[in-house]
Amino acid sequence: MSGIALRLTPVSLLGGRRSLRLVERNVLVYRRGWVFLVTGFFEPFFYLLSIGLGLSHLVGRFHVGAQVVPYTAFVAPGMLAASAMNGALFDATFNIFFKLKITKVYDAVLATPLGVSDVALGELVWTLMRAGLYSGAFLVVMAALGYVLSPWAVLCYPAAVLIGFAFSAAGMAATSYMRTWQDFDRIALAMLPLFLFSATFYPLTVYAGWLQLVVRLTPLYQGVVLVRGLDAGALSWVLVGHALYLLAMGGVGLAVTSRRFAQLLKP
Repeated sequence: MSGIALRLTPVSLLGGRRSLRLVERNVLVYRRGWVFLVTGFFEPFFYLLSIGLGLSHLVGRFHVGAQVVPYTAFVAPGMLAASAMNGALFDATFNIFFKLKITKVYDAVLATPLGVSDVALGELVWTLMRAGLYSGAFLVVMAALGYVLSPWAVLCYPAAVLIGFAFSAAGMAATSYMRTWQDFDRIALAMLPLFLFSATFYPLTVYAGWLQLVVRLTPLYQGVVLVRGLDAGALSWVLVGHALYLLAMGGVGLAVTSRRFAQLLKP
């Protein structure tokens, strides 16, 4: 591969094996602090339990594709998507900022054969592993509680990993522009409305027409509808559109992250 081609490639596939060394480092760091790995799972899990034990008896049934389902079965896929978002964003923001600005871990990493693209790809793989852990555990809980509606629900897992990819790449890109811990207030300001208003807890039809358009453009909405459709077996080309949205979001975020890391970590 020519030098020009390497410069044009945001994250070189040739460095994929080297980036796994950074993943290995993260695994070793967290093996004694495994409790921190599961914290992002509990918030949506507790929401689901509280809704299942309380609101489900007060709220009617909902249409998902051709099925009419109880409220808990409607909410559960949305919570799965939110769980993937939470896990990905936590690692892609707080942890990346700490390593980048406070402990200067990446400066030490770049003293090894690893390059900037290896750092970006390695951290992305690690955040996807974390999002996958949350999503897999949550899907098992859904199945145990009877909220899995069709055999197609097995595709909810790769869909949740795709959601994690989109949000982790975007989160890493946003973190590269942060200067102080106070900047994380902006991340929280973005996450909470996404969590509450992306059709996670109620259908899109509750909004006025122009608000429906706004919600349709948000990234978590894409993930919620994708996972909910797969869980119900309501397959359509619309779901492909949601998946492509998330894939494009992740690709753009990864490209920005690679470029920004090259600027911030240059000798």
